[in-house]
Amino acid sequence: MTPIPYRLRSRQSHPNAVQLDRHPRQRTSLGGRLRLLLIAIALSSLPTPAYTEMPEAQDIAVAIHRDGDTFAVTVELTVEATPEQVFAVLTDYDHMSRFVSNVLESRVVRREGDRIAVEQKSQLAFGPFHLEFKNVREVEVLPSHEIRSRVTEGDMRGSSFTTTIAVKGTKTEVDNRGTFISNRWIPPLIGNALLEAETRKQFQEFRIEILRRKGAAPGPGK
Repeated sequence: MTPIPYRLRSRQSHPNAVQLDRHPRQRTSLGGRLRLLLIAIALSSLPTPAYTEMPEAQDIAVAIHRDGDTFAVTVELTVEATPEQVFAVLTDYDHMSRFVSNVLESRVVRREGDRIAVEQKSQLAFGPFHLEFKNVREVEVLPSHEIRSRVTEGDMRGSSFTTTIAVKGTKTEVDNRGTFISNRWIPPLIGNALLEAETRKQFQEFRIEILRRKGAAPGPGK
């Protein structure tokens, strides 16, 4: 049986006596109200989601499903480029921080044939709160067709994703899906919406870079 928390307090009628306070609700509810207040502050100060700033990103389908600390992510989009052009950008790990805004640092630390070890530092921002993640990923590539990656060390308890690249008419279709297990607290009320917006923004930035390199779109600031 879980013991009831008590608090000692003096009684006016008997100065030397003490009374057990069996009503800890005010104390326990204070922590809950504080957490709700913090979430409300985060909600009020959230920036406008990236996909509203970039209407052309609305065609990128993103689905986030949460089960406790486990997140299942699915992304689907098409790009007016060849599979080779798409693959070149998605695997340009040494320069990824230049064109993906939530990637702070990225570099290849080992390369053995079609297997690559990549060290990355990324961030997730919601209002006044910022979470940074540093991980090492083992990446296996099937050139111009498939990219498989999993976290082997760092700030996640687990992460595994597969990206497939396929021709669709005159375009290339990208399908990215997998799961990750966070070891950081992500607010339950805004976590999914935030992750969806950041994921959509990330893949839109990939697409912008693909088109920039292809020559079909100007680069940032041009």
